[in-house]
Amino acid sequence: MNRSAPHLPVLPAIVDDLLGRGFERPVGWILDGTLGAAGHSRLLLEAHPTARLLGLDRDPSALVLATERLGPLAERSLLVHSTFADGARAAQDAQAGPFDVILLDIGISSMQVDQPERGFSFMREGPLDMRMDPTQGPSAADLIADLDEVSLANLIYELGEERGSRRIAAALVDARRRSPIRTTTALAEIVTAALPRPRAPRGRRKRPIHPATKTFQALRLAVNDELGQLERALPALWELLSPGGRLGVISFHSLEDRIAKNFLRGLKQEKRARVLTKKPRTADEEEIERNPRARSAKFRVGEKRDPADAIPRREPWP
Repeated sequence: MNRSAPHLPVLPAIVDDLLGRGFERPVGWILDGTLGAAGHSRLLLEAHPTARLLGLDRDPSALVLATERLGPLAERSLLVHSTFADGARAAQDAQAGPFDVILLDIGISSMQVDQPERGFSFMREGPLDMRMDPTQGPSAADLIADLDEVSLANLIYELGEERGSRRIAAALVDARRRSPIRTTTALAEIVTAALPRPRAPRGRRKRPIHPATKTFQALRLAVNDELGQLERALPALWELLSPGGRLGVISFHSLEDRIAKNFLRGLKQEKRARVLTKKPRTADEEEIERNPRARSAKFRVGEKRDPADAIPRREPWP
């Protein structure tokens, strides 16, 4: 694993404000469902000196690094190899909870991107893998080899929001007839050749995104079932919250953010939650300069209402 560059957690001040030092009650248990390098977990444990942490990650290498990064705080932490969609089972097995704070930082981490052997990035050659848990499920290369042209096009369009999905799918099917597509650079070259040359963008962005960006995103989401994981996880994790507890979701693109927004909106309509973020909280220019990954981060938080507060109180009959 490449450990030369520190992994910076996104939106640390905002997370601290809504889930850390700005949280106005004692905290017993914290659940970090996407532990990574433990940047957010460390922040929350420091903000809540008597709290305990259940940290989950589907990437075994992240658990090793997180233990190292937590240092003395690891004594108050229990780190488990698990997806956040299986958080309820992990909490039951660990006899942890109910939780006062739950945090999900959805998506790929910079640590994974920086490891060519994981296959997440088209910037450097590596095997076309993209599995967050390398021990589970088919790789991106497997999907490209096994799916028919229509299924490939639908996947790239729906998960990558790529308008050129049909051209890309046709090019992939044509290329794989000649030779298996097994590396990140091979995939990027095929996608780039299949699309028209992008126009120079207007406005603040200095250069267009790489032509393969959306295709890589779509394959990564599919390989790891990221949207399905989030849709299953939110209602299950909500049940683990104590009354007055808070659940926060950091997302990095519209598909994830829409799931979080609609989930919290539904709870609010049912009078089961207070939504603490009328609009998603985002990074300021200073943070983006320091950590470009924060540019697209959106943070939404819901607070669980006490069931007694959701029912109008009535005077007893005389």
